Amino acid sequence: MAAITAKMVNELRTKTGAGMMDCKKALVETEGNFDEAIKVLREKGLSKADKKAGRIAAEGVVDILSEGGVTAMIEVNAETDFVAKNATFKEFVRNILKVIVANRPADVEALKALRYDETFETVEAKLKDMIFTIGENMNIRRFVIVDGITSTYIHGGGIAGVIVKFDTDAETAGKPEFAEYAKNICLQIAAGTPPTYVNKEDVPEDVLKEEKEILVAQLKNDEKNANKPDAILHKIVEGRIGTFYERACLNEQKYVKEDSITVGQYTKQVEKELGAAIKVDSFVLYEKGEGLEKREDNFAEEIAQLTGKAQ
Repeated sequence: MAAITAKMVNELRTKTGAGMMDCKKALVETEGNFDEAIKVLREKGLSKADKKAGRIAAEGVVDILSEGGVTAMIEVNAETDFVAKNATFKEFVRNILKVIVANRPADVEALKALRYDETFETVEAKLKDMIFTIGENMNIRRFVIVDGITSTYIHGGGIAGVIVKFDTDAETAGKPEFAEYAKNICLQIAAGTPPTYVNKEDVPEDVLKEEKEILVAQLKNDEKNANKPDAILHKIVEGRIGTFYERACLNEQKYVKEDSITVGQYTKQVEKELGAAIKVDSFVLYEKGEGLEKREDNFAEEIAQLTGKAQ
C-alpha cells in the first residue's frame, strides 16, 4: 500500500477544497492515486452539494453579455456576498452567459442540460462542482435573452442589471449621441423608482381598476371626503391616477438628470436632435435577491456551537 504523506493530502486539499480528513481517506481508498482520489471526492462532493441545496442562497450577482445583436442577462445566487465577489464565481457566471448566447435555451432547466466546456459535460455538472469546491449552495435563478438594438447597465458590480430595447434604425443606433441617451434610460430604470411599464397604454385594465379602487377607499377613509357622492370621488380619483402613472410608467417618470421634463419628453428631444424616430420598446430589470428569503446569521449561536457551549 502506498504511503500517504502530509504533502499529498495538502495538495489534494488545495486542488479540491475538501477537508483534510476527507482528502486523506480518499487517498487511502485509492492507494495514493491522485486522479482517482479527486474523482472519489467529487462523487462525495456531489452528494454534499445536494444537501447544501436546501440552504438559503439570496446573495449573488447579476451579469449581462451582448454579442452579435443578442443580449443575455442572468442572476446566479450564492449564500454569501463574499462568494459573490469571488473571481472564480464571476468567471462561472460569465461562462454561463456565453452558453446562453450561443445556444438560446428555453429555460433554466434547458440551460443546465447544455454543455459547459471541454471539462464539464453540462452546466449543471459545473454548478455542482462549484458548490462542492466553494462549499456554499448556489442557484441559477433566472435569465433573459433580448434581440435587437439594446443598451445595458450593471449597477454596483452586480447588485442590479438593466436591459433596454429600442426601436430605431441601425444608423441612429451607431451614433455616440444615441449611446449616451440609451445609457441614460438604463440609469433611469436602475437609479430611480423602478417602473413596471413603458407607457400608460401598457397598464392592464385590471391593474388600473384595482389602483382606482384603492384610491376611492383612501378617500372614503378621509373625513374630509367620506360623505362625498361616489361620482365626485371617482372624479377626484381620475385626477390622482396621474401619480400612479408617474410612478409605474417609464415615459411618465421625471427624468432623473433633469426633473423639469419626463423621460418621454427627453426621448422626443433626442429624436429631434438626431433627426430620427426613437422609441423605448421594452426593458428588463433584475435586482439581486429580489423576492428571496434572506439568510439570517446568529453569530452568538454559531460561536457557542464552535466552543461547545451551545444550550
